[in-house]
Amino acid sequence: MSLAVGIQMDPIESINIDADSTFVLALEAQARGHALFHYHPRNLSLRHGRLYAEARPLQVRRKKGDHCTLGAPQALDLATLDIVLMRQDPPFDMAYITATHLLEHVHPDTLVVNDPAHVRNAPEKLFVTHFPELMPPTLITSDRAEVLAFRREHKDIIVKPLFGNGGAGVFHIGPEDENLNALLELFTQLYREPIIVQRYIPEVREGDKRIILVDGRAAGAVKRVPPAGEARSNLHVGGKAVKAALTARDREICEAIGPALKERGLVFVGIDVIGDYLTEINVTSPTGIQEINRLDGVTIEKELWDAMEQRFHARARRRPA
Repeated sequence: MSLAVGIQMDPIESINIDADSTFVLALEAQARGHALFHYHPRNLSLRHGRLYAEARPLQVRRKKGDHCTLGAPQALDLATLDIVLMRQDPPFDMAYITATHLLEHVHPDTLVVNDPAHVRNAPEKLFVTHFPELMPPTLITSDRAEVLAFRREHKDIIVKPLFGNGGAGVFHIGPEDENLNALLELFTQLYREPIIVQRYIPEVREGDKRIILVDGRAAGAVKRVPPAGEARSNLHVGGKAVKAALTARDREICEAIGPALKERGLVFVGIDVIGDYLTEINVTSPTGIQEINRLDGVTIEKELWDAMEQRFHARARRRPA
């Protein structure tokens, strides 16, 4: 059955087709005969209670420098689509939150992946706090005294913005580091939100593990190893993708959080694990599919589309005649 699929994302013309997860999702959708439409979140308009996007028909191919063809823009009523992929990159700011509110006008009759209300309610560094037994010691606060007390207790800490992404603004503060007060002053100037402080996990030097979950089930993993002299392992700041197997602890973490993800309609999720600890649950625009595919010889995008189509057909069966 051919479906009409909207892809809400940043400009597709400038993506890296060897790394972008949305690109392989689009390739797989096209291979299944689905019709694709691309639009940016800023092209959304709510008019008389109906949600429209200035969208363009999309065709994709794995050809560097010529990976997409976009048709003429059209005012597309998103209620006429079958599935919308909400795939724009963070930051998780008011523009992002507004987009989730707008998409609720069509979801669930048009299946939005991930569920927009639960994307809004599950920011990466906050949703994970509902599973404290899986996390390293963590503090979220705007209180300088609390941060200083946490550091006295744990000595070696990580300080980062609550709504940052991609490793931006992440600082490793060692026991003898004299920059904590200056850093807190800087964060106070840059952010209105509380900050997040965690006990430093030495295993991060060996890399963190990105695990992809499809509808609550672990589908694959990749280890991201930081370059020398760097505490962050994000791939776009120089981290190296290395083949990784799921450990018993990884599976324990996935089994603990999987039912909550599935129940909330969070079909495509990427979690970050350092050592034995869960550090983030990424639900906005997870990445890592292509790296895992190459290293493990799998096709996670097929599993994702199987899960999305299954949800779509289940919803269609429940609609009144």
